[in-house]
Amino acid sequence: MKRIPASFLPPIALDYRSNTPMYRQLYDWFRRAIIRGQMRPGQRVPSTRSLAAELEISRIPVLNAYEQLLAEGYFETFVGAGTCIARSIPDDKLSPPAVKARKGLQEIVEKRGPRRTSRRGAALTHLPAQSWLDNLGAFRVSLPALEHFPIGIWSKLVARHSRRPARGIMAYGDAMGYLPFREAIAEYLGAVRGVRCEASQILVTTGSQQALQISAQVLLDPKDRVWMEEPGYPGARQAFMTVGAHLIPVRVDHDGMNVEEIIRRGRDARAVYVTPSHQYPMGMTMGATRRMLLLNSATRSGVWVIEDDYDSEYRFGSRPIASLQGLDTDERVIYVGTFSKVMFPALRLGYVVVPKELLAAFSAARDAADIFSSTLYQAVLTDFIREGHFARHIRRMRMLYMDRRKALVEAIQCQMGDMLEIIGAEAGMHLVALLPAGTDDVAVSRKAAQKGISAMPLSTCYLKQPARSGLILGYGGANAHQIHDGIRKLKMSVESR
Repeated sequence: MKRIPASFLPPIALDYRSNTPMYRQLYDWFRRAIIRGQMRPGQRVPSTRSLAAELEISRIPVLNAYEQLLAEGYFETFVGAGTCIARSIPDDKLSPPAVKARKGLQEIVEKRGPRRTSRRGAALTHLPAQSWLDNLGAFRVSLPALEHFPIGIWSKLVARHSRRPARGIMAYGDAMGYLPFREAIAEYLGAVRGVRCEASQILVTTGSQQALQISAQVLLDPKDRVWMEEPGYPGARQAFMTVGAHLIPVRVDHDGMNVEEIIRRGRDARAVYVTPSHQYPMGMTMGATRRMLLLNSATRSGVWVIEDDYDSEYRFGSRPIASLQGLDTDERVIYVGTFSKVMFPALRLGYVVVPKELLAAFSAARDAADIFSSTLYQAVLTDFIREGHFARHIRRMRMLYMDRRKALVEAIQCQMGDMLEIIGAEAGMHLVALLPAGTDDVAVSRKAAQKGISAMPLSTCYLKQPARSGLILGYGGANAHQIHDGIRKLKMSVESR
């Protein structure tokens, strides 16, 4: 059994004025710690000499306490490893001794008050278990091809900054982010996404989810209305729910979010959330006419537009579509992006392009969240971008994902052509497959999860009951063999519904 270093010993409290002998206090403390699980079987305890020195007492009471604990089976010794908590302790010794009530002592209150949480907190805990997220094989949504990441180059850049890190990398950082990194992001967004911004407008976040959370905190009050795509990204829905916003679904069609419906319904709203370049999850692109209609409507009504540009780098049929933010002349768009899909999710770096009048509020909200993101990885990614590795990696991944998308489409058509209808296979890292009418997509997803397949149910992206259920199938992190095997298992899951 692996033993834990003695350095993790919980603090020992001794009463130097008590009439209870010191060895007995030590014995009682260790016994309670073992019974309560504070110290685990196999965990090393300090030597009697070091513990006596730490507690500033004589070594004799420590020796006496250890001897008693050894005799009763709480401790055991190992050759070359010192004294450890016994790996096997009798059950009767793990039962705390009964405490008799005494007069004059305060009675323990048997009746406890309620453990209250907010209504928003309770709503979050009632979300259904997402078993389809437990697997990292086919068809985990948003998972990139990690085996093709240039880890050798990345490791060298990490070593470059870790070997002799500058003081600024190790100290507290700016809430807005590492300035050279923000400059690199601004240059990249301007060249590739048509975003109009300065480095001073870039706020670095811990992924796009935190960007959405901060946007919600800054822009929304409880009961404020937010227009949401239907279906739409569940993470955005959760971010807005945590601030008590009232979400209003707006259906999407072949041209993206139906802006005409927003204008026709005419209710006052504070914000609209949209994924115009690659609608999540259906995959269509919002056309130029509808984009301008949305921006003009936002300018007239004073609505903030939150643009989530989550994986627009990967288009297969045409060049990447320019951002909505680049068309904005009234600074109404808050532009959100992430490196989780183009790099790797554990990097936890994203960004927000903030309108100038909101910079102070966004910076304060970022500082209140967790102060700043890892400066080390911001510095490493800065070099990765500026030395050309980032652009080369995106080009390679675009070709790879195009091949994997093709393999997935062919596998579906070959094995499940009569069961699934493919939607949105022209961009990104996933596609939607509609199931036969009346199929419970959550039940199918759970059965697939039991077979090691991650197939996200489409219905979880809806605020209202969907007209038809389906599955969201990610192909970024699955090779051709995993894709074909995954479809075979998915077919079994659908047939056994």
